[in-house]
Amino acid sequence: MTSPESGAWIVGVDVGGTFTDFAAINDRTGDMHVFKRPSTPDDPSRAILEGIGEMANACGITLSEVSRLAHGTTVGTNALLQGKGGRVALVTTEGFRDLLEIGRQVRPHMYDFRRRWPAPPVPAARRFELAERMDAAGMPVRTPTGAALEAAVEAVRASGAEACAVCFLFAYLNGAHERALAEALRAALPALHISLSSEVQPEFREFERFSTTTVNASLQSVMDHYLARLEDGLSEATPHATLGINQSSGGLMSVTRARAFPVRTALSGPAAGVIGAIHAARSAGVADLVTLDMGGTSADIAFIRGSEAEIAYERAVAGFPIRLPQIDIATIGAGGGSIAWFDRDGLMKVGPQSAGANPGPACYGHGNTEPTVTDANLLLGRLSPRGLLDGGMRLDAAKARAAFEPAAARLGLSVERTAEGMLDIVAANMVRAIRTVSVERGHDPRDYVLAVFGGAGPLHARDVAAGIGIRNIMVPPAPGIVCAEGLLVSDLRETFTRSERIALCPEAWPRIAAILETLEDQARHWFASEAGAEDQRTELSLDMRHVGQNFELAVALPDKLDDLRGRFLDAHERAYGFRNPEDPVEIVNLRLTAKARLYLPPRKTLAPADELPAPRECRSVRFAGRTFPETPVYDRTQLGAGSNITGPAVIEQLDATTVVYPGDLAAVDGCGNLNIGLAV
Repeated sequence: MTSPESGAWIVGVDVGGTFTDFAAINDRTGDMHVFKRPSTPDDPSRAILEGIGEMANACGITLSEVSRLAHGTTVGTNALLQGKGGRVALVTTEGFRDLLEIGRQVRPHMYDFRRRWPAPPVPAARRFELAERMDAAGMPVRTPTGAALEAAVEAVRASGAEACAVCFLFAYLNGAHERALAEALRAALPALHISLSSEVQPEFREFERFSTTTVNASLQSVMDHYLARLEDGLSEATPHATLGINQSSGGLMSVTRARAFPVRTALSGPAAGVIGAIHAARSAGVADLVTLDMGGTSADIAFIRGSEAEIAYERAVAGFPIRLPQIDIATIGAGGGSIAWFDRDGLMKVGPQSAGANPGPACYGHGNTEPTVTDANLLLGRLSPRGLLDGGMRLDAAKARAAFEPAAARLGLSVERTAEGMLDIVAANMVRAIRTVSVERGHDPRDYVLAVFGGAGPLHARDVAAGIGIRNIMVPPAPGIVCAEGLLVSDLRETFTRSERIALCPEAWPRIAAILETLEDQARHWFASEAGAEDQRTELSLDMRHVGQNFELAVALPDKLDDLRGRFLDAHERAYGFRNPEDPVEIVNLRLTAKARLYLPPRKTLAPADELPAPRECRSVRFAGRTFPETPVYDRTQLGAGSNITGPAVIEQLDATTVVYPGDLAAVDGCGNLNIGLAV
């Protein structure tokens, strides 16, 4: 909690492909303001620095009273997707320079023999070897000589690299040789960014560790330049504010850590959205939900059980394997800017190509002539011709119609039917993504609530819910700002890992206890280094498997180590459908996640509604092939707790538009959430 002397406002900033979102809360009064402005893809920091001033003027906030700013960033992800990372060199153990290229020798696509893996982040000409070796127990076999270290330094210098990844065999057990090379590099090349695999990802599986470390190195210069610009600008605009960067695991880290480990920000923005949705769902008494975050370029989907997000430890970003704790989010190219196109089979497809923020959908009037999802919603009457941002961003229906006319002519359909078909395709794409995180993992999504957010989420929630069989939808009070709101309630978070194969037996208990004590000691030092870390807590888990298996399961540490085998067998049965108590079990990783609460906003209640306010207007809106010419349009800010609206209806607000289908019931609860029950 911030002190009165240090200021009263906490600000969350999420940079999306189309809009940059702001949420500000007063830690004394609980007053909250939200704000949106177009993103600036050429320099995301510009939208933040300009937007925070615009928000202050619009909302009456004194920037000198801002004590903390939490930021969800896509800078690292975009650099990977666009191939714009820094120039990287790699130094590895003698004989292993081609490990990044060899990989796992699996095809990137099962049925496409011609598709190739993306080029490794470090080409062969900048991969160097060092005569050193640790054995499988972490004991030195070959210690690098001073001459060998000097030769490696000169090779890196000659390569002209901005960053160097140091990845030695078995360094996850003993990083002494990596640290020795790092000291030599820092002494000779002080401007060089250095990533050590023993610090970035100290776990077994060499290929994934090497890949994660080299990706981290490629992002270091990019993130360093970006954060330097942002910090310089914020130091003038908000002189008393500390800056926190969101991680893919859903927790904040310091700017210093973000500069050292930028790979942790690969899913920074979407992770904040999941945290924000969980926070909103708790206020509605909902613990099990499927989250759908649909913005301008993509849709992110996560599966939440018991108010806890699933954590994954490995995924590919831009084709590069990254093994770090991250919220398990499925992402597809389905957003407001997604473009309709025709494949060679003559069928219409939607996305992943997007008009983005510039030029944006055709209705923005910035030069795009291809039909997008936003254009379709405008043509069907679901979006107001007054425009987005409560009329602050005009939309041109004539340009949207012109964009759809060629596609409609090709299909032999009306423009409206073509637009509706496009939205059906988008919904089907999102339904498939939900199936991957639910049905394909043995969960029935019909038992869950669909929590929708993002600027476009509430427009498409009903079609998606009906397609997957979900009967209840929850729309948070400010759906277009949920990612920014999630940053306000995010904890400080750090994960400490020890990778070691330990056979599960009573004789192993002392070794397990010793490792856990080491991890807890690391957590205590981290807590002490983080200012403002309150409500400190730790979570212990172990990655376990049957001996001979290639994949492991994360198992929370029980109160008694004797219960560990039973807990693993339960997890194995849930994941694979069977258990075998006779098979030997081993531990491969021990993890400790340290969390510290920074701020928990007070729960504010919405004033009860005396009666349903009059609609702000009525307009023609098309639902499921049928046009309703006098559909009422409500202003959400005028709805109170207990307001009930039976569809057809449209509910508008600054950051999003919600459609209520004919026969569906939308009810506002005491915390301002809009809960929609499907009629069929």
